[in-house]
Amino acid sequence: MALAHKGLDYKAVPTRFLDVPGIEDGASTTIPVIRDGEKVIADSFAIALYLEEAYPDRPTLFGGSGGETHARFIERWSQLTVHPYLGMTALTALHGMQDEANAAYFRQSREVRYGKTLEEVGAGRDVGLAAFRASLEPLRSMLAYQPWIGGSGPLFADYIVFGAFQWARIATPYRLLDDADPIAEWLARCLDLHASLGQRVSAAA
Repeated sequence: MALAHKGLDYKAVPTRFLDVPGIEDGASTTIPVIRDGEKVIADSFAIALYLEEAYPDRPTLFGGSGGETHARFIERWSQLTVHPYLGMTALTALHGMQDEANAAYFRQSREVRYGKTLEEVGAGRDVGLAAFRASLEPLRSMLAYQPWIGGSGPLFADYIVFGAFQWARIATPYRLLDDADPIAEWLARCLDLHASLGQRVSAAA
């Protein structure tokens, strides 16, 4: 979404879990990783900062230094509030999407992380749904004042939160939000951005 926002051409390379350590000669243990000429950058936020600095003549991702610090807060909020529940909800579905070798890696690594089986982790999603929806009230309330986290138009802060929901959307059909929720309406608008870029990956059925 950040690359599309900047209007930059790119080639996306889908990557299996077990192949990540070999990307760009081991540049990172996680994705995304981008190469731009001789530059290799890992981590979503670092990539956005690089794109903002390298392509200042393109549409801004932050709207200035204040927007960068604002986006960092949104990133931390998303990682600590949104991601844990989405991860729990999508865990078994993500496991089911892997080939045999990657499924084994995914199960072993995630069960160590959670201290439970994948099935035990996912069993709590129904109980936790109401609390998760309530935890989104700051975003829901903000959308009553402005159409985007970025204000009058989307910025990188919007893509941070959208990315989390998009991840869940393509992994599981579990209904995270009511259709009338302002956040659901915002997500639908995010999917329509940049020639409907988000919709090019089908939702889980």
